[in-house]
Amino acid sequence: MSNFAEALQQHRRLAILRHLENCPEYTCNISILTDVLYSLGIPSTRDQTITDVMWLNENSFVTATDHGAGFFVVVATGRGIEIAKNRATHPGIQRPSAGF
Repeated sequence: MSNFAEALQQHRRLAILRHLENCPEYTCNISILTDVLYSLGIPSTRDQTITDVMWLNENSFVTATDHGAGFFVVVATGRGIEIAKNRATHPGIQRPSAGF
């Protein structure tokens, strides 16, 4: 993976966690997450969003539930919220800026 692709992937993961932090009950679905990423200047396909959500799920930053037909509901965990709030870091996720 190129340095740019890796940086974009890490930024996408942080943006997902930050958005979930601001959602009621820290919950959102893949379609909305994909739209939010695009609106933040992180153009992402649905497959890219799902891939990063599954990575976040495997690393216990979110829980992702497949309700069939590719409809995933994503909920941030306490660990994911710590990353979003810059209280913790992980090498696979972009670190939030100091002013955040």
